Amino acid sequence: MSSETLNTRKIMDPDAPNRSTGIINGRSSNVLNWDDVRFSWAYPKYKRMLANFWTPFEINMSKDIRQFPQLSETEQDAYLKIIGLLALLDSIQTDYAGKVADYLTDSSLNALMIILAQQEVIHNHSYSYVLSSVVSKSKQDETFDYWRTEPTLRKRNDFITNGYADFAESPTVRNLLRSIVYDVILEGLFFYSGFAFFYNLARNQKMVATSTMINYINRDEQLHVDLFAKIFKEVLEQYPEENTKELEDFVRETFKHAAELEIAWGREIIGNRIEGIEMHELEDYIKFMAHKRVKQMGYEGPYPEHKKNPMRWIVAYQEVDLGKTDFFEQKSRQYTKTSDENGFDDL
Repeated sequence: MSSETLNTRKIMDPDAPNRSTGIINGRSSNVLNWDDVRFSWAYPKYKRMLANFWTPFEINMSKDIRQFPQLSETEQDAYLKIIGLLALLDSIQTDYAGKVADYLTDSSLNALMIILAQQEVIHNHSYSYVLSSVVSKSKQDETFDYWRTEPTLRKRNDFITNGYADFAESPTVRNLLRSIVYDVILEGLFFYSGFAFFYNLARNQKMVATSTMINYINRDEQLHVDLFAKIFKEVLEQYPEENTKELEDFVRETFKHAAELEIAWGREIIGNRIEGIEMHELEDYIKFMAHKRVKQMGYEGPYPEHKKNPMRWIVAYQEVDLGKTDFFEQKSRQYTKTSDENGFDDL
């Protein structure tokens, strides 16, 4: 069965309504009136993404600068390699978000993609900011090139970039849907052993500034995952013929493969060498997250035996898009940035 080719959004369509007629391959004037948009969830998402705004300059790295040389060799190695991984993945995301935005007929969703891409740029800036604080320029350059030299990293990264390639080269409805699967893997699964590593450092009062920045990134990525899951479902609503058993199997099997790659990376970078993280718990946590993400996309998860989070201490950094008061929001401000005075020691 052939899949419909995607048409790029027109800069202006004076004969079309402001409210789009479809999420893709529809018509819209491209004039954005937030009180006249197709999707009721778009404006709340916009407000939440704005509320998450931050910049790396807000983070005082002085204590981390003093602590980094005191980390064990294993901790230093994991710290740098995980930052190197995150830098590559967020670089890819900036470009991918722009490509998706080109085909979203709805101007409100195009706006959300632009904000998402800007947040990915900030994430990448934060990695440069962190590394320039704690290591030399030559070590920073080496870290940003780890994806070229580390075989496990290369295998994971090729998995994502190859997954995006079909959509970039042949933009059809089917390829868009499949590319979103890889996006949710990247933002909702592939970061998570790295997040666990930094949060574990923080709960032991190590590198709290870095982990604070990682938490800001984690909050953004949760919103991004939810946005793409919503787009995935809206596309299937518009094109129900694409919602096949083949697609469901693809989602489930691709997430299982991704979980295996993330577990292999966790064994290599963390193993049982980091105090506070048991590898068997991390493996179960990765499967738990994979199961959760597949369900978020509307299908039965691939790991029904992993419905509960085995690393409960990390829950303070999750579920940031559910409108709940979380671990960090303990001051009068609606959005309180975390420091070593207001947070991590309570985990």
